[in-house]
Amino acid sequence: MVKTFHLASLAAALLAASLNSSACTGISLESTGSDKIVARTIEWGASVLNSNIVVVPRGHQSETQTAYGPGMQYNNTLGYVGLSIEDKSFVVEGLNEKGLSAGLFFFPGYGTYPTYDRTLKQQTLSDMDFVAWVLGNAESVKSAKEMLSGIRLTERFKGAGTVHYRIADKSGEQIVVEIIEGKMHIFDNPIGVLTNSPGFQWQMTNLNNYLNLKPGHTDSVNWSKVTLRSPGMGSGMVGLPGDITPPSRFVRAAFMTATAPQLKTADEAVLYSFKILNAFEIPIGLELKNQENPTGLLSATQWTSVTDMSNARLYFKTMNDARIRLIDLKDIDFGKVSYQSRPLETQQTEPIEKIKLTH
Repeated sequence: MVKTFHLASLAAALLAASLNSSACTGISLESTGSDKIVARTIEWGASVLNSNIVVVPRGHQSETQTAYGPGMQYNNTLGYVGLSIEDKSFVVEGLNEKGLSAGLFFFPGYGTYPTYDRTLKQQTLSDMDFVAWVLGNAESVKSAKEMLSGIRLTERFKGAGTVHYRIADKSGEQIVVEIIEGKMHIFDNPIGVLTNSPGFQWQMTNLNNYLNLKPGHTDSVNWSKVTLRSPGMGSGMVGLPGDITPPSRFVRAAFMTATAPQLKTADEAVLYSFKILNAFEIPIGLELKNQENPTGLLSATQWTSVTDMSNARLYFKTMNDARIRLIDLKDIDFGKVSYQSRPLETQQTEPIEKIKLTH
């Protein structure tokens, strides 16, 4: 009964806030040593997300549920580590033991799921179960594509909006999965960026409006008898959108990753990913009108994760603890480990640490 009430409350929150409070930004980087990195933020301005680390062993049995009835039952063939929200089964980001990464991004107003068919329940997954299923069974993007044939997705909560997904592996291959007018569409993602609505193809087309952008400054020009000069660094980026809408974040993320310096090691690429995504953190005041703050949150960006697919490492930081923490999948024996879930925030930390100086 408690869990039913909890999920009903979550459904109401999703319905009320899916358009205004959900925003995710995903990027990709590569080191000169060919280490493949994906990273993302997760935003939710409506309430504090109950976020957990879940460790799922090989052979774990899952029974999925949709808003309209039961979904697929399956056993994992692969172990993985995931980051979940609100319910430990709702994995929205993760990495499996083969180096495949998958993540969920909100996609309100543009996706449409097919009608639920109980006779096809063994081919049906809810949108909130999809990432866990992919992580537990796909060794690569290629195998994920093969698995998706015949799969039907539907909503976990009625009217809560739709989502789309990023799937990537350590070869560098990456795809976006969207459900549009009831049909699954799979797009190659050569730029490695994903935000929210509109659809991925529209976002890629929109990039053509910004081909004039370049890093650094512009050279001086003469207008009649007047010489115009750059007032300082960054004039080559004039016109780069700075608002927090999904199209603007997509353009900004694409530009920042395309202009990243050569990063020699995986560690450098991981740290640079965090640096880029720092620019996408959303203070709660930009989301709420009239300076209201009924949630008490300071940031809509509740956590940021960076995944090193090449070295099987998952990093994260949270809105209350900016320290970067690491989960090394090589330390886990997925054939022996038990299923477990623990809070993303492991302890209460002070937001500001005082440095004591000696006289």
